[in-house]
Amino acid sequence: MHIRVGYEISFESLQPAPMLLMLYLHPTREQTTLQPDQLQTTPPLPISEYYDMYGNRCGRIVAPIGQITFRNTALVQDSGLPDLQAPYAQQAEVQDLPYETLTYLLASRYCEVDSELKDIAWELFGTTPPGWARVQAICDFVHGHVKFDYMQARATRTAMGVYRERVGVCRDFMHLAITFCRNCNIPARYCTGYLGDIGVPPSADPMDFSAWFEAYLGGQWYAFDARNNTPRIGRVLMARGRDAADVALTTTFGVNELKDFKVWAHEA
Repeated sequence: MHIRVGYEISFESLQPAPMLLMLYLHPTREQTTLQPDQLQTTPPLPISEYYDMYGNRCGRIVAPIGQITFRNTALVQDSGLPDLQAPYAQQAEVQDLPYETLTYLLASRYCEVDSELKDIAWELFGTTPPGWARVQAICDFVHGHVKFDYMQARATRTAMGVYRERVGVCRDFMHLAITFCRNCNIPARYCTGYLGDIGVPPSADPMDFSAWFEAYLGGQWYAFDARNNTPRIGRVLMARGRDAADVALTTTFGVNELKDFKVWAHEA
């Protein structure tokens, strides 16, 4: 199948403001992109591009005084199949993990691995079979423990806050699930991108970018989604990192105000 993705986002600044942008498709999507994404700005501005330490494609600009609008659209090819399931995928011993996965066992800004969540994780999941079944048990718990409420989104809420408050948005679900995985010695990393209502009843809410996570099992990374907790069709990756702090779609070194926000992802 073909999926059309894109966005239009506007900010207003009272003074020139440097910005970092993570508003591109992930480089791993290049082979499946039929119409490449092209980030455009109004007013037109030069964009310097680079790749960060996690392999994400990034840009940087200096936003002028007044309003700036970012636009992008792309056409991607997708298998049309739900997230790959591998219920017999095994969990590796820490000493056998590839070096590049080890950073995804450590604490990060929103995932407090070295906290009381470690004891909670082993109390909740220590008796589950290691591997796929344990990650799925984590997703089941988080999905049932946390209530989705867009009106209670908070940028400072960490995994411990999610566990205690039992409310959040998709990134909060993932932060808690990632933290539990890491505490159980399973490398887990945060993902952000597009996830349209393909193969599911359409949502009445305006579309936003989506979060999910990947766990390292059986020698490869698999997608999991603690919020929806069901295999979905048409995930289109934009960026990966340790948690949401590593994959902020825009980072402004100054003051600006969000004026408009539209995201789309639908079968073409």
